[in-house]
Amino acid sequence: MLPSGKIATLLKPDKDITHDGDHIIIKTLSTFKNYNMDFYVGKEFEEDLSGVDDRKCMTTITWEGDKLVCVQKGEIEGRGWTHWVNGDELHLELRAGGVVCQQVFKKT
Repeated sequence: MLPSGKIATLLKPDKDITHDGDHIIIKTLSTFKNYNMDFYVGKEFEEDLSGVDDRKCMTTITWEGDKLVCVQKGEIEGRGWTHWVNGDELHLELRAGGVVCQQVFKKT
C-alpha cells in the first residue's frame, strides 16, 4: 500500500475556477477527495483543510503580477501555493518547508 503522500502524487484532479472581481472559488475534484476554496483576494481567512490533510490555518491569497499566490500561516514555515496560466495550461506550485511540487492542468 502506498503512503498518502505517494497517492496524492498519482492523482489527476480537475480544477474548476470561478472568478468574479475579488471573489474566487477554486474547486479541486478527484476520485480521492474533493475540496472547495471560497475566498476574497487580499483578505485573510481561516482555511479548514480537515478533508484534505486534517489541519486548519490562516490563509491569505493575493495577486503578484499574473500569479495567484497563497500564504498559509500554521505549523510549517513557507507553506502555500502559486497558480498561474500559461497558454491553455493552469500551473500549480505547492510549497511547504522548503519542498516544492509542481502540477500542470490542461484546459478542457
